[in-house]
Amino acid sequence: MTDPPLVAVIDHGAGNLVSIRHGLERAGARVAIASRPQETASAQALVLPGVGAPGTAMSRLRDRGFIEPIRTWKGPLLGICIGLQLFFEMSEEDGESCLGLERGRVRKIPDAPLLPHIGWNDLVLPRNGSAPDQLFGDIDPEATFYFVHSYVPVPEDDGITIAYAEYPHPFTAAIRNGPRIGVQFHPERSGDQGIRFLANFVAEVRKSPRASQ
Repeated sequence: MTDPPLVAVIDHGAGNLVSIRHGLERAGARVAIASRPQETASAQALVLPGVGAPGTAMSRLRDRGFIEPIRTWKGPLLGICIGLQLFFEMSEEDGESCLGLERGRVRKIPDAPLLPHIGWNDLVLPRNGSAPDQLFGDIDPEATFYFVHSYVPVPEDDGITIAYAEYPHPFTAAIRNGPRIGVQFHPERSGDQGIRFLANFVAEVRKSPRASQ
């Protein structure tokens, strides 16, 4: 039996690291908390977490030398909450230029009844005649996921959105571009269905080319 895949969670001083580590371990991964890029060398996947503001997160990533390693990473990469928002070109929250991995920007939730948006939302999976993304395999269609945010990503390419949520209008709740995945919700705080999502991610990591290196 092969060892569980090693997932490195990037510690840039603004992540819910304890919950994320526990969630990934429950999902079947070995987890390393990486505060320097060299600590990701043997990892099969990266997780970019984040709470707070994009400007602070980008500054800390820059100070710890993570910007280019993340931009050039070719294996599975999961961004959670602010981590997802950092994938895009810029955030209107503080005018910060972000990683630029995806075209688009991050904008304040329009017409929100209350901000920040805190609570449980169900997801709407795009229906284009194909099955849902494998990350949502075996997840209850009635499942809800936990959100804490005031801003949302607005991709230029709608085709990378694999799930939407509503508050009160539809917004991008999850994206995929090859091995790069991002979610606006917190799977590590979303109960058993969140762990199921992380387990699907870990299963994908296990099958990735990087896992066989």
